[in-house]
Amino acid sequence: MPDELLERLRKFRTEYFPAHRQEFTSLIQNGQTPKTLFLGCSDSRIVPYLLTGTGPGDLFILRNVGAIVPPYNGSYGIHGTAAGIEFAVMQLKVSRIVVCGHSHCGAVRSAYEGVPKEAINLNAWLELIDEALLPVCQTPEALRRVEQRSVILQLERLMEYPMVRSQVENKQLTLHGWYYVIEEGEVQVFDVTEGKFIPAHYADNCGTGPYADDHFDGDPKHVE
Repeated sequence: MPDELLERLRKFRTEYFPAHRQEFTSLIQNGQTPKTLFLGCSDSRIVPYLLTGTGPGDLFILRNVGAIVPPYNGSYGIHGTAAGIEFAVMQLKVSRIVVCGHSHCGAVRSAYEGVPKEAINLNAWLELIDEALLPVCQTPEALRRVEQRSVILQLERLMEYPMVRSQVENKQLTLHGWYYVIEEGEVQVFDVTEGKFIPAHYADNCGTGPYADDHFDGDPKHVE
């Protein structure tokens, strides 16, 4: 049986790379200077480069189950995600951080339904979504609301990182919450002044944060 993954590796080497050799050479000679940290879910249906129309060198990407930001204080142990955030902000000096959640999120559903007892790491990880959960039945609308609440929760956790907060307060870094509706091909961006997620096709920005509006209660309003 043909090894499809191997064939794709070969195709990259023989077809894509020759056409973009100069671009890769430049990235080696000049180093990477991405302006955006994209923190998203590991879900296979989420393709950051496809969503943003970017290519090699444009995004610094962190992905994990649920697009979760672990606490800065290390209370959940040492995490690659936390290290990646620090690297992006302090070493690469990105000017934007995007947290991208999505519809039909398996992490959110698993947070409600539970995971196998052997998955001790996953179970502990999903506890980081607990604050976003709603004490209601798992209707599609409820799950979508929780998925959006989780994005906001992660943005709030980002502000617990001293290097993030200082850069935001000095207006050298902006935070953006996105919610990708897979079945509609639409990314909704969170606008703190509106208190809700707005479809990108008519939003006037790519998302605003952190939460300067004292009246915002952390629960996004319903999006039509």
